[in-house]
Amino acid sequence: MKIIDLAPKHEELYFLCLEDWSADAREAGDHKKCWHARMKDQGLRVKLAQDDRGEVGGLIQYLPIESSFAAGEGLYFIHCIWVHGYKKGRGNFQKRGMGKALLQAAEEDARQLGAKGMAAWGISLPFWMKASWFRKHGYRKCDRIGIQVLLWKPFSTDVTKPAWIRPVKSPEKKPGQVTVTVFNNGWCLAQNLVYERARRAADELGERVFFQGIDTSDRDVFREWGIGDALFIDGRPVRTGPPPSYDKIRRLIAGRVKKLT
Repeated sequence: MKIIDLAPKHEELYFLCLEDWSADAREAGDHKKCWHARMKDQGLRVKLAQDDRGEVGGLIQYLPIESSFAAGEGLYFIHCIWVHGYKKGRGNFQKRGMGKALLQAAEEDARQLGAKGMAAWGISLPFWMKASWFRKHGYRKCDRIGIQVLLWKPFSTDVTKPAWIRPVKSPEKKPGQVTVTVFNNGWCLAQNLVYERARRAADELGERVFFQGIDTSDRDVFREWGIGDALFIDGRPVRTGPPPSYDKIRRLIAGRVKKLT
C-alpha cells in the first residue's frame, strides 16, 4: 500500500469520489471540482491510497478548521475519509487498512504544517464516517447535533476543543409558490447529487416552484445561516442522507404544488 498526494492525473477520479463507474456520481455535476478549486487556496489537502498494483482505493480530504463547517482554531478538519467498498467499478478495497493508513498520513501531514490537533465529524450510527471508528484511533467526542458527532485529537495542550456551528435561521416560504431551498457546500458528492436532483425537479415542475440554491462554500454565507448542506421544501427540512431519489424529491415538491390555492 502507498499513500500519495492528489496529482492532476487523479483529479477526475477524486471529483467522482472514486466512483467513476457510477451514473449517480456523474449526475452530481461539477460542484466538487469547483469546491476543490476554491479550497485548495485555503489549505485543502487530499491524499489517496493505492494498493500494490497502483490502483486507487481510498481518499482523505482535510483543511484548516477555520474554513470548515465547525468552529475552532489551529486544527485541521477531516471532511471525508472514504475507502471504496462496492463490488462494481474499482472493487472492494475495505478491510485492508487503507482507512487507518490515510488517517495516520493526514495526521502526520497536519503536524508538519503546524496544526495543534485534528478534528473530524462522524455519525453515531454504524455506517459511513462512523464516530466509533474515530474513537478507536484516539479521537474524543467534543460536540454533537443529532447523529452528527464532532470529534478531535489534540496534538498539544495549548489548544481549545472545537464545536459545531449551529443553525442560525431557516429559509422562508415564498408566498404563492412552493419554495425549494438547497444549501450546498460542494465537498460531498452525495449532497451535490441532492442539489442537482432538487434543481431538476423544481425546473420540471414549472413556475409554481421557486428554487433557491445557496452556496455555503462561502464562509460568510455559511455563517449567515449556520447550515452547510440541506434541502428544505416550503421551509421544512428533508432528510438527505442517504440521498433521496429524484422521483422522491419530485413527488415531495409536486405534493406541495397540489396544495397551492
